[in-house]
Amino acid sequence: MRLVSRGVGVWLTVLALAGCQSSGGNAGGPQQGAGGPGGAAAGKPMQVEVLKLEPGPVRDIGEYLGTLISRRSINLYPQVAGYVQRIAVKPGEQVKQGQLLLEVDPRLGRAGVQSAQAQRSSALAARQFAQSTRQRAEQLLREGLLSRQDYEQAVSQAAAAEASARNAEAQLSQQQVELGFYRVTAPFDGVVGNIPVKVGDYVTPQVALTNVDQSRALELSVFVPAERAADVEVGRTPLEILDQDGKPVVSTPVFFVAPTPNPTTQLVELKAAFDNEVGLRNGQVVHAQVVYSVREALRLPTYAVSQQSSQFFATVVTEGDGGASVAQRTPVKLGQLQDNHYEVLGGLKQGTPVIIGSLQAIRDGQPVEPKPAKPRPEEEQGVGGAANTGTGEPADAGTAGPRDAGTGTDGGR
Repeated sequence: MRLVSRGVGVWLTVLALAGCQSSGGNAGGPQQGAGGPGGAAAGKPMQVEVLKLEPGPVRDIGEYLGTLISRRSINLYPQVAGYVQRIAVKPGEQVKQGQLLLEVDPRLGRAGVQSAQAQRSSALAARQFAQSTRQRAEQLLREGLLSRQDYEQAVSQAAAAEASARNAEAQLSQQQVELGFYRVTAPFDGVVGNIPVKVGDYVTPQVALTNVDQSRALELSVFVPAERAADVEVGRTPLEILDQDGKPVVSTPVFFVAPTPNPTTQLVELKAAFDNEVGLRNGQVVHAQVVYSVREALRLPTYAVSQQSSQFFATVVTEGDGGASVAQRTPVKLGQLQDNHYEVLGGLKQGTPVIIGSLQAIRDGQPVEPKPAKPRPEEEQGVGGAANTGTGEPADAGTAGPRDAGTGTDGGR
């Protein structure tokens, strides 16, 4: 009996220890808890953000290199010959209209003015004497003391003296104007360009002194293929200048389309004018784009697209068995990429609820609990965003995704 009792006691002790180990394993093993297969929450739907597919603007664009041209730019030449006496400004300096830029030695001009002044004084004195002589001759003619011939001669001399005085005044005015040519001034507000001459150089009217540019009013000139030029409407088609991030900083309508292509390149020139408020410069080469047309089309955010091999997918919310919402991967056909959105060419309809974000964690047919998507800042969206479901790594939308038809397709680069 003692042996039997001892064996029963040992057996009960083993059972108790086994129960304790089983209880401790359940407490410390999360794999067997509520989240594991067969747990209490195994069938709980996953919360997902959903947006309804809606149409948005899709632009047909072409990107090119453009050149900025000042609408007020002038090369300055001296209108007189002489030695450069003074240079009053430096290259790149901002100047006002009428400000002195350079001065040619004016001594020859001053001498010409003084000579003209002396000739004018002599002519005025001769005119005054001739007028007095005519008046005396007229009085003597009335008194019968002077012949008609002598009187007419006095009148003729007075007329000649009058003409000589007027010529002297004109010569003086001309000399004074030419004296002003020795001072080269800015014709308008602008920036001084290069000054290739120096003090002491002898210059003639054929020697360029400098140039003045005004970058406030600029023109943008781009060359586009002839077949695309037919899509441009003067006064309506926008021409945009892009910054380093590819964002438009200037948008202005085209005002000129060349009637004939360039004979060498067979490209057609477009021009647009704008007020420069972004610090651009005359002669600068910029990235520009022509917005040929804008249309409405369904657009899908890049962060709502996944990729497997060469096929792109969107995960939509559909009704499963029992009326519950489930996730369903749907193949889609995508077009060009603009503003972090693909154009949807096929596979989805307007109003379709599309799941965004965490696409790699969602299984096809998984129960989901949709909720409206929150707006995302641009810096969180990224460019590209298509997820490669075969590897779990983001795909480069610039290589794996559809190409942006607006860049490079027109040969404008």
